[in-house]
Amino acid sequence: MQVIPESSPAPPLLVAISGPSGVGKDAALSRLKEMDRPWHFVVTATTREPRAGERDGEHHIFLDAETFLKMRDRDQFVETAEVYGRWYGTPRAQVRQALKEGKDVILRVDVQGVATVKSLAPEAVSIMIVPESLSELRKRLGARGSETSDDLDVRLQSAQKELAEIGSFDYRVVNRDGQLERTASEIDAIITAEKCRVMPRVVQLL
Repeated sequence: MQVIPESSPAPPLLVAISGPSGVGKDAALSRLKEMDRPWHFVVTATTREPRAGERDGEHHIFLDAETFLKMRDRDQFVETAEVYGRWYGTPRAQVRQALKEGKDVILRVDVQGVATVKSLAPEAVSIMIVPESLSELRKRLGARGSETSDDLDVRLQSAQKELAEIGSFDYRVVNRDGQLERTASEIDAIITAEKCRVMPRVVQLL
């Protein structure tokens, strides 16, 4: 990497935010969007059904499985993952265009997706949002009312496996109950610090 000249703006970042199901990723991203920073938030494509209040093209790009898999086969996603029987993918065109425009790109991906992003863009910044405890995570998952007791057990087992991958991430942010503002502020601070590096990350998406 080269030292950035004093008068030059920092190159755009690719930031992958992840964490176990129910940890509060969507809430944190919603708060980050309210900060009005020069960021592009990639809208993830998925084959799952919309939840109450979700709008196509805003919260997710909702696709049927056939369309999604065709896009995957055409290499139109940076990464894809099948989670609990549903597909998720990061549209490649969104990422490329935003980086071209000089915008920092924020991705919401699962833990295995972060590994794929890092393989394609080694200079990407990875942040894992973690719960204060597994008991707190179970409480949050239960409050959603969309999982059975067996589903909760499966998700908590998956969460433990995902949290064990924390060592492969650049940063971790604890999303404590009732402290969403602090969570978003810490993510904002990480991005700000990365933009101040003397030897900046230069993202090249393979």
